[in-house]
Amino acid sequence: MARENSNSTDRFPGISKWKNEVALVTGASSGIGWGIALALGRAGMRVVVTGRRKEQLDELLALLNDGEAKGLAIPADFSREEGIANVFERIRSEWGGVRVLINSAGLGYKQELDQIPAKSLREMLDVNVLALTLCMQEAIKDMESAGLGQIINISSVAGHRVPLGKQFGMYSATKHAVKALTEGMWGELAAKGSPIKIGAISPGSVQTEWLAKAFNDVAKAKQRYAETKALQADDIADVVCFLLSTPAHVQINEITLRPIGQKV
Repeated sequence: MARENSNSTDRFPGISKWKNEVALVTGASSGIGWGIALALGRAGMRVVVTGRRKEQLDELLALLNDGEAKGLAIPADFSREEGIANVFERIRSEWGGVRVLINSAGLGYKQELDQIPAKSLREMLDVNVLALTLCMQEAIKDMESAGLGQIINISSVAGHRVPLGKQFGMYSATKHAVKALTEGMWGELAAKGSPIKIGAISPGSVQTEWLAKAFNDVAKAKQRYAETKALQADDIADVVCFLLSTPAHVQINEITLRPIGQKV
């Protein structure tokens, strides 16, 4: 749930420099992406939201456009390269290009590595790794032409260690890849003297529908969240707003956060 009557610029004044600039939030039809999109809208940004589920995107768009924010919803399947290209083409056509990219789209399946089907392996690679990289490539084209930009990749604590015995080995592998891709892109941008910032946020347990999908069991997901008070989508949105509020010369490449009590 989004924080009611919470203005991002009041709590993170530096984010005001992005007012009226275009932010693209992938995976925005629920959870972390949804919360981030609303926070950026409250900060006065023009927010493009994308995901697979049109009805949810339309609902989010109505919330964005209900206030002073301006929203644009573009349903897309990020497991397909043409879907990604179409999103950026439409943004350029309607709003002139992306200045902030939030790579929030991601998925995971809970299954032993020696049993998980190739289809599931491929889907995690396509969305969590390939789509994230292609979005960075496209966004950087827009940002370089404008002379400014910031990329924030939503990763996971699973990208820093493998959750042993949890049957999330492939998901963890994709998040380790996100860490490497973020660091690799940072190095390439720095070598060119680019003003574009890049960093990753690695949350621990966040209460969204993600875990229920991974477990394929809503009750089990609720039980897991009940064991420790999980982070909320708004907590991650706060970190995004903080990163966007930093001065031009300050670059934070990695933030890891967990709920109190999480042991891994």
